Amino acid sequence: MNGATTGSRADARAPFLRGLKAVVARIDRLSFITIAVAFGLMATLVSVQVFMRYVLSSSIDSAAELSRLFFVWTIFLALPQGISRGVHVGIDALINVMPGWLKHWCWRLTTLLSLVLMLALSWLSIGAIGDKWQELMPTLDVTAAVYYIPVLICSIHASLHLLLMLLEDSRVETPEAP
Repeated sequence: MNGATTGSRADARAPFLRGLKAVVARIDRLSFITIAVAFGLMATLVSVQVFMRYVLSSSIDSAAELSRLFFVWTIFLALPQGISRGVHVGIDALINVMPGWLKHWCWRLTTLLSLVLMLALSWLSIGAIGDKWQELMPTLDVTAAVYYIPVLICSIHASLHLLLMLLEDSRVETPEAP
């Protein structure tokens, strides 16, 4: 295969990659705003609950459940943000002693396997949401599936980041440990 063929394939993929990057960037912004709102609501609710319990000798019945729900949403929405920035915990002792070409192919393989895992998680979370849809939360008249919806969002969002990384062949450099 010569350079002209490779260049033509890259040029043909460019509009798709630009479009995918734009979509992922919009999802990232929406996700970041949602994370901030959920975290703010969780912190506010816990603070109000502490005040009510210790100062007013009263409480909000659903405070524990709602704060747990906000926490779950915050964590699962934040996971794909970490993938795109390379800030997840990793053990790189073996990778550090590999030659560059092998590091690259190990990265591609593990990124591909991570993509497959996220796609499988997407599929399984759809089933979990369906199974829990009729069940209600103990203190709220809301479906218990709201705990599984962020897993679906996380797995789809993470899949898009992993796919984009593979298509661009761009490894996210992780920050060095102090």
